[in-house]
Amino acid sequence: MTFSIVARCPRTGEIGVGALTAMVGVGKIACHARSGAGAISSQASMNPYHAYDGLPLLDAGRSAQETLDMVLAVDPGAEFRQVGVVDRRGRVAVHSGARTLDWSGDRVGEGYALQGNRLVGPETLEEAAAAFEAHPELDLVERILRALEAGEATGADREGALSGSVLVHGQEAYPLWDLRADHARDPAAELRRLHDELGELLAPAISKLPTREDPLGQMVREQLG
Repeated sequence: MTFSIVARCPRTGEIGVGALTAMVGVGKIACHARSGAGAISSQASMNPYHAYDGLPLLDAGRSAQETLDMVLAVDPGAEFRQVGVVDRRGRVAVHSGARTLDWSGDRVGEGYALQGNRLVGPETLEEAAAAFEAHPELDLVERILRALEAGEATGADREGALSGSVLVHGQEAYPLWDLRADHARDPAAELRRLHDELGELLAPAISKLPTREDPLGQMVREQLG
């Protein structure tokens, strides 16, 4: 009932995850990322503990495949689940259980993985992959948005999408981007609208927040003159 992407940008080291789904309000359950560790998407008959248990494993240096193997090993419902994982080095791992809804499958490329179920067909992931790969020079949030938009344009979920999420982390513990469309007629378009609006209003402020290397932060520094 979802298609998603997990990815790492080799140019910036940013890590992100994005998804569109037929359920409402599932962004924080389906999409997970941690700075310096990796990102995990959990979908189909999802198990959020794939991410809650998996991110600490990635943070400890486990690879994407090791992490996926470990979380699936303790999940008796693994055949109903679909999971995508990317680690801090851009290695990816995917799982599409045999009992997820057709069309179900995944696609991996350098530094990213796509996975989807109850889709119109493999063309959703093929078009999403093509869009993601087309412009590696763009920021990761833009590449993820373009992948979701291209996949959705194929018809994607056979019953339509109602919500979407894009989460991107940079070098700090807080996210660079946390976009949520919890209940929308066209969540891909709503994510794009939010991105464009927040790109003008919020992103400049995020860039001035305190960092580990600069605990004062540029925002306060400007106020001090």
